[in-house]
Amino acid sequence: MGTLLHFKNIYVSAFENCKPEFVVVLLKIYSVFCMAMLSMALYALLFRAFTGFEF
Repeated sequence: MGTLLHFKNIYVSAFENCKPEFVVVLLKIYSVFCMAMLSMALYALLFRAFTGFEF
């Protein structure tokens, strides 16, 4: 749990005092999008690995 809090602190501090607010919003949306894409790629890899599909 401490690791997640550390990552949260890094994420929050990365966007502190950024002046163009719309850029901050776009970067936050993009980071959530990237996290979703990475999780889907990991899911697809694990699904193929455990169900016996050939790569």
